[in-house]
Amino acid sequence: MGEGKGSTLVHLLVVALCLVAFGFAIAAERRRSVGHIANDERTNATYCVYNSDVATGYGVGGFLFLLTSESLLMGVTKCMCFGRPLAPGGNRAWTIIYFVSSWATFLVAEACLIAGAKTNAYHTKYRGVIYAQNFSCESLRKGVFIAGAVFVVATMVLNVYFYMYFTKATSQPAHKTNRTSSVGMAGYA
Repeated sequence: MGEGKGSTLVHLLVVALCLVAFGFAIAAERRRSVGHIANDERTNATYCVYNSDVATGYGVGGFLFLLTSESLLMGVTKCMCFGRPLAPGGNRAWTIIYFVSSWATFLVAEACLIAGAKTNAYHTKYRGVIYAQNFSCESLRKGVFIAGAVFVVATMVLNVYFYMYFTKATSQPAHKTNRTSSVGMAGYA
């Protein structure tokens, strides 16, 4: 490892896993299930017919890839709580800022992906009333997976900066100060 450079393999794995999660989120948005109303001729009931439900799988896939990326980085850095202490200074401050920010964006991205997958999997089946006036088929709102994708990219960028500053803060030696308890007064003559 170079001077505060970090492992290139960790950088590549984090970026690759996040980009795969981003791709799954975009694919999930493009393949959201949409329903249309159909009538059952035998029972005269109204029900919804949905197209493919593959977006749920894409959303869960994005969730798992992002979770793997975050777990890998937190495992390597020991979640910043265990292992070598961070040297005081600007690198430690930036490490803490990027750590908190990456966790915040990670949680939002995961929430968007899993909520989108869950909502996409929910389908309205049958309507009990035969002549329902405002009957609509439930479908996922546009943009939920896109919001997840945006936060996946933000998490990726923040994770790269977090790891970069983390390795700088752990590789530089902690500076020990020699503090004396002298007042600094001149001696008596």
